[in-house]
Amino acid sequence: MSIQIQAWENTLLDRALEGLESAPTAHHPLGKRTDPLLMAAYQHCAAITQRDSKTFFIASGLLPPGKREAARALYAFCRVTDDLVDTLGAPETRQANLEAWKTIIKAHTPPADNPVAVAWADAQARYHIPRGYTEQLIEGVARDLNQSRYETFADLASYSYGVASTVGLMAMHIIGYTSTEAIPYAVRLGVALQMTNILRDVGEDWRLGRLYLPLDELAQFDLTETDIANSNTDARWQAFMAFQIQRTEQLYDESWRGIAMLNPDGRFAIGAAAELYRAILGDIQRHNADVFTRRAHLSALAKLIRLPRIWWRSRT
Repeated sequence: MSIQIQAWENTLLDRALEGLESAPTAHHPLGKRTDPLLMAAYQHCAAITQRDSKTFFIASGLLPPGKREAARALYAFCRVTDDLVDTLGAPETRQANLEAWKTIIKAHTPPADNPVAVAWADAQARYHIPRGYTEQLIEGVARDLNQSRYETFADLASYSYGVASTVGLMAMHIIGYTSTEAIPYAVRLGVALQMTNILRDVGEDWRLGRLYLPLDELAQFDLTETDIANSNTDARWQAFMAFQIQRTEQLYDESWRGIAMLNPDGRFAIGAAAELYRAILGDIQRHNADVFTRRAHLSALAKLIRLPRIWWRSRT
């Protein structure tokens, strides 16, 4: 059964295919994985992943060693890119820093003193990751420099493609996939993952001057930015969040079929990443959609308890 494409997805799929058709950054890996420089670079990326995303660290740990290293290099590349935009300073300075990082990433030979650039360059070459996806991610992250509001869900999905679906598309190359029919599922999963981030971090983002919620849908539930500023969790807010969560969970459901199109040794890892992140939505609901005074999360035990069921589902 083929996926039913929503209207908001058409432009995103065009961008995904455009990225796919771009050339890899390099044709050959930087050396053997056992080379001291590469080993240190990949270990550095693993440390960043473990520090900043326990869920991704657990999920990537389910991959074979080479793919695990590459996945964590991907995470570290995304983390560094995001941090360059989220640091304090004038937008012009942050834009200049992002451009300098883009130049480093595009370099044929990355600087040896930048372990994330070294590991990511090797991973891109080793797994033939199209350069276009890297550039699309940097462009997507750069939107945070000049855009802090989104009028519609389609606008928000476009942003989510740049900062999250591109990650899934790059991960798809690391894991391996059967055909380009997997692309719509990866795009949809990326939007679901980013929407989960957005719904979890409403309060935190508001304090940074950003509101990643569809303004037209807020209005439909009779909500305004004043309600966000006042951390309002009344019936209107709970109904709005229930609507957002329902749509996001539908995206998770619809993207699962794409996992069967991945190489078998990566299905459990991607399934775990998706399902462990999805569980954050349940935590939001259990706390009456209060995303202002607490950060929704899953404990380490709660994550481990879920893994056997996810493993079985990824197998069947």
